[in-house]
Amino acid sequence: MAQASKNATSMLRDMILGGSLVAGSKLGEAELASRLEVSRTPVREALSRLAAEGLVEIVPNRGARVARWSDEDLEQIFELRLQLEPYAVGLAVPRLSDSDLAELDDLAHRMQLLGKPGRGQDLDGIVQLNRQFHRTLINRAANPALASALLAVTHASVVNQNFHNYSPAALARSLAHHVEIVAAARAGNAEWANCVMRAHLFNARATMLPAANVRPEAT
Repeated sequence: MAQASKNATSMLRDMILGGSLVAGSKLGEAELASRLEVSRTPVREALSRLAAEGLVEIVPNRGARVARWSDEDLEQIFELRLQLEPYAVGLAVPRLSDSDLAELDDLAHRMQLLGKPGRGQDLDGIVQLNRQFHRTLINRAANPALASALLAVTHASVVNQNFHNYSPAALARSLAHHVEIVAAARAGNAEWANCVMRAHLFNARATMLPAANVRPEAT
């Protein structure tokens, strides 16, 4: 892939995952080319690449848009994440270097600072840090096949994730989970980290898919 296409792909991916291009947004080639200051060809190639990653939908005769998922889709995605991501974290723990731990600790505490209630709260600022935290753990699992599988499912939930939808209690739990995962990693306890990641994902699912967590009434 030419450098211009790589750059366009990277910029568009960051815009989608960062929330500046929301699910369902139309992606016009001409508009994006102007915005990214490139020609339409790199944009067209970038959209094709992001479609392969599951971030973009390309509909014949209707153009491209940021992918969106139904509740049923997201439920299936969370089921996959619950199987794969805790396992990846368990693999990553013994492979984390001191610099990795320092980076994860910094990310976890920066997210807590941004999420602290008050005038300085910046929920949008958490998105990129959260993405980096999860990506670092997945990469350190040193399992390319697992990383590739997780890439698609984490993209879908990140695009739909909005920390503004978290209740104060759910947000506090989520941010505390990051800190605890780092504590487990520092202790070299992969099982502990695995369990916290599962709790973290259940907390996210309960926020994004509240209907899936309602227990049916006894009959």
